[in-house]
Amino acid sequence: MHTVSTYPTPDHELNLRCIQALRQIHPRVGYSGHEVSPLPSIVAAALGAEVIERHITLDRTMYGSDQAASLERRGLESMVDGIRRVPLYLGTGVKVITPGERDVAKKLRYFEEAA
Repeated sequence: MHTVSTYPTPDHELNLRCIQALRQIHPRVGYSGHEVSPLPSIVAAALGAEVIERHITLDRTMYGSDQAASLERRGLESMVDGIRRVPLYLGTGVKVITPGERDVAKKLRYFEEAA
């Protein structure tokens, strides 16, 4: 697990590329996040983290050393949704012209021909 044990971790200290370095040492890596936003955990998943650990709370304003670095329900739901979409976002890596791009190209060519 890659982690930075600052609560909350400032964005500039996350160093998420460590996940790629750890994957060269071990085939399965994870990320334990202590930052304010759910976004770095989604990026960690895109970089290959197979396990994501986050603190959760009912209310980030509650007393405690890790409340600000914890996710409330909405943040947790956003993180899970984003992680589930990572494979969709990454695609196959093969460049193709999508049907939507074809439609746009047809419209643009129509206007070029009409001019």
